[in-house]
Amino acid sequence: MEAKRELLDLLLSDARQSTEDIARQLGVDAATVEELVDELEAEGAVRGYQAVVDWDSVDEGHVRAEVELNVELDRETGYEDIAQRIAKFSQVASLRLISGDYDFAVDVEGDSMHDVSNFVSEQIAPIPEVTQTVTHFVMRTYKERGVYFGDGDDDDRLAVSP
Repeated sequence: MEAKRELLDLLLSDARQSTEDIARQLGVDAATVEELVDELEAEGAVRGYQAVVDWDSVDEGHVRAEVELNVELDRETGYEDIAQRIAKFSQVASLRLISGDYDFAVDVEGDSMHDVSNFVSEQIAPIPEVTQTVTHFVMRTYKERGVYFGDGDDDDRLAVSP
């Protein structure tokens, strides 16, 4: 199991590495890496491979918002039921049941603030169990999935003037 965890760590840091490079880092042969990846995918531990995009560097419009949802459950409806309804929308990038002041944290993506706000007001808010939505538009992303979007200047020293 330790080999699987090490493999997952390598895939999280850079899923574009070749099987041979990963095998070399794990100290196993390439066939073993392929078997481990197949097992992780079959078990559902690895669900996909995605690029981390700095949308601020792309010319096309892209807006992201973090939406807080409060819901009211009844005997027939549980969190899983509500999550299944919300997760089906393509605008929903991630959906989590969380602890704290609200029940769900939803990352919503769209082409404009108008698109995102319309989606929340027309698709999410009308769900009968949803009692409250609070939308926070992301103004700038500094780090996403472990990748820092800095300017590449690693000089963290403060300027000193006489």
